[in-house]
Amino acid sequence: MTQPNISSAAFADTKPHYALLDGLRGVAALFVVWYHVFEGFAFAGGSAIDTFNHGYLAVDFFFMLSGFVISYAYDDRWSKSMTLKDFFKRRLIRLHPMIIMSACIGTVTFLLQGGVKWDGSETPLAWVFVAFILTCCFIPAYPGAKYEIRGNGEMFPLVGPAWSLFFEYIGNICYALFIRRLSTRMLSVWVILSGILLAWFAVFNVSGYESIGVGWTLDPVNAGGGFLRMFFPFSMGMLLARTFRPVPVRGIFWMASIVLFILFSIPFFPSSGIICINGIYEMVCIILVFPLLIRLAASGETTDKISTNICRILGDLSYPLYMVHYPVMYLFYAWLIKNELYTLGETWPIVAGVYLLNVILAYVALKLYDEPVRRWLTLRLLKKGRP
Repeated sequence: MTQPNISSAAFADTKPHYALLDGLRGVAALFVVWYHVFEGFAFAGGSAIDTFNHGYLAVDFFFMLSGFVISYAYDDRWSKSMTLKDFFKRRLIRLHPMIIMSACIGTVTFLLQGGVKWDGSETPLAWVFVAFILTCCFIPAYPGAKYEIRGNGEMFPLVGPAWSLFFEYIGNICYALFIRRLSTRMLSVWVILSGILLAWFAVFNVSGYESIGVGWTLDPVNAGGGFLRMFFPFSMGMLLARTFRPVPVRGIFWMASIVLFILFSIPFFPSSGIICINGIYEMVCIILVFPLLIRLAASGETTDKISTNICRILGDLSYPLYMVHYPVMYLFYAWLIKNELYTLGETWPIVAGVYLLNVILAYVALKLYDEPVRRWLTLRLLKKGRP
């Protein structure tokens, strides 16, 4: 087996990282920001997203990567010194500091926006404070709650994409409590069953959205769909890690990045009767293409200093970028609505500035906050400062 490269920023992990998977995670995060640009045009114009239509599938790709990495990093530790307490400490140290930072940024941008809901009504400052505290504690809002301060049903109205972290936390808890205990055969059965349920949800358009772009709010369909979106790819990632056999392909990082861009750019497919053609496409991506890309990328390694640095930087930026970009996008959306601008051609200089601002903000948050805080927590909460 090819030894994966070590990420120099991975001070909280003693195992080497798969460098190409780190890089692909960063590529997918960049694509999420691009997808949300076009979501803004659709939101401002009251229409469907008509460019980069399937960018929401990056979330399912993230879940699968997470399952792979969690299984690889922790499966063999439980029989040694790993305890549930230690595992949850590690995961909180890795994930929660950026949740707090994104809540701070989200509060500032909401106030800069005027502290109003999307319908123009004012939100009392006290409820903004409540939303901030609940976001820091990672307690989701239910639709219609007074602390759901934007009025469109988001679990985390200060940081919309945090909904996927909510399900990520649930996946981590389920992994620690029972999924890790499954034999490889039983894990395979679990993956098949969860895949069947996800396919049923998507192909028969249970959500009514003609897509699996669900999970961001706590109504029954979204909550149930969010669980399905997390459990299958997360468990599939675990299965891939347990059964991994390298299949080296030269240049796989660049090829996989191009494939992801194409998959996310494919236009929506119209429904045909009770069958959702778009749901079939989504299942092809999640059940067939994503596992293949992850297996091939895990089989490869960087071959020069430039590619090593690219993958390391992209991997380091991926989580901060995912968490901090949407508060900035809220301001961008409000600007689009106010100026009645709905296309990239009308707004490309602003889009370029917003995109660059998000990348810079993520890098600053990573270097000046996330890494120092995680290092400090690691030294104080884990034995001898080790993961």
